[in-house]
Amino acid sequence: MPIHVAITRKVLPGKEQEFKEALRHFLGESFLHGGVQGAGMISPLPGTDSQEIGILRTFADEAERDAFYNSQLFKDWEAYASTLTEEPNYRQLSGLEAWFRSPTPPPRWKMAIATLCGVFPTSLFLSLTIGPFVQPLPVMLRLLIIAASMVTLLTWVVMPQVIKVFKPWLQSKD
Repeated sequence: MPIHVAITRKVLPGKEQEFKEALRHFLGESFLHGGVQGAGMISPLPGTDSQEIGILRTFADEAERDAFYNSQLFKDWEAYASTLTEEPNYRQLSGLEAWFRSPTPPPRWKMAIATLCGVFPTSLFLSLTIGPFVQPLPVMLRLLIIAASMVTLLTWVVMPQVIKVFKPWLQSKD
């Protein structure tokens, strides 16, 4: 099961450009480690005073995450990055937070509403499309097929679109 990690680093004054360039290079190099499935940088909005840079990483599993963070590549990066930033903050994302990956996830009530906006139409769609086909099956098998279809659609189709549509609201301070 993929592991998602959100890292927040506050860049020291005057070191922003150097850190961003070094981070872009390091993110590219990090894919040489086979267990890294994704990596990205979240910069503050232009015109804001924030010095925080977000880094999102996805690993194949816990063993790959641990192997990466114990690698010489990461240790060298950490030694260099610590000269440009304050102490980083690492958070492993799980459950709903993994869909809402960002250095500062929205409040849980917003995540719940956005998730409901994905789950309800997906469950209605599955009930109308595959529901009649699985009706004759034993209840446990029927529920397994519906649940597996629901998780698959939510993970790769529905929730990425819901997050894209609701992004401004999810990131607002309301």
